[in-house]
Amino acid sequence: MKKTSIGGQALIEGILMLGPENAAIAIRKPDGEIVIEKKPLPKKNWVSKVPVARGVMNFAKQIVFGMRALMYSADFVDLEEEQSEPSKLDKFFERLFGDRFKDIAIYAAVVVAIAFSLGLFVLLPNFIATLAGFQNTIAYNLFEGLVRIVIFFIYLKLASMMKDIKRVWEYHGAEHKTIHCYEHGDELTVENVRKYSTKHPRCGTSFMFLVMIVSILVFSLVPLGNVWFNVLIRLALVPLVAGLSYEVLKFAGRHSEWMIMKIINAPGMLFQIFTTREPDDAQIEVAIAAFCNVLVQDKDADNW
Repeated sequence: MKKTSIGGQALIEGILMLGPENAAIAIRKPDGEIVIEKKPLPKKNWVSKVPVARGVMNFAKQIVFGMRALMYSADFVDLEEEQSEPSKLDKFFERLFGDRFKDIAIYAAVVVAIAFSLGLFVLLPNFIATLAGFQNTIAYNLFEGLVRIVIFFIYLKLASMMKDIKRVWEYHGAEHKTIHCYEHGDELTVENVRKYSTKHPRCGTSFMFLVMIVSILVFSLVPLGNVWFNVLIRLALVPLVAGLSYEVLKFAGRHSEWMIMKIINAPGMLFQIFTTREPDDAQIEVAIAAFCNVLVQDKDADNW
């Protein structure tokens, strides 16, 4: 069975797919039309061949592309609370930054998203572990990791209760089904895609869980200090943790049939219960449209 490097992200009424050469966004407009935006990806450089470093680069690229695609998809959604004209604050920033306003807004959103994630999944668990008073480094980091997993679980559970997020989870399921269909060599039709699972071992949810496990191992190698030392060293090690997690995910994806790899992937697959749902046929059509627009003639170009 083929294992593809093509992956994506669920959006607001749409899907982003990242292929070997192009990125494609497919959005279902309120009138039912599917809109496609296709753009070439930057050429790979030497960093893409360096283990760990390539994971950090891919993670950063995914965040920027994902946020840009998310804001793009939001433009097509009819919101009842949407104002008929921009607010005074929007007009002020548009005058201040001109044509660069949207790009600046995207990067500002990325910074806010990263800061929120670091606060919720790095600083808060560290603060709770500090309050617990553990003196042993391994015990401290195991407890901190457990707290991080619990916070992640609560976060996903609360997000799953939101109506709009449920639609995003359905598109996430459509993305996985489409990738499964392609990897099994079936023609990309709604009927064929529908029969596959909404869960996929090379999913961002699995990556996040790997990050939490790898962080326990990496942080345990650093001796405990005062509160500020613990916080700063964890923030400094986040890129290393992300890079190592990418390498584990890449290796696990190549050897997913191994029993040890199935065990490593199992928690991430389990957490996808919260981040994926069964899509309808219209959502599958959107996923297929996005996927087909990142395929290239070289069948080996997207090998995992």
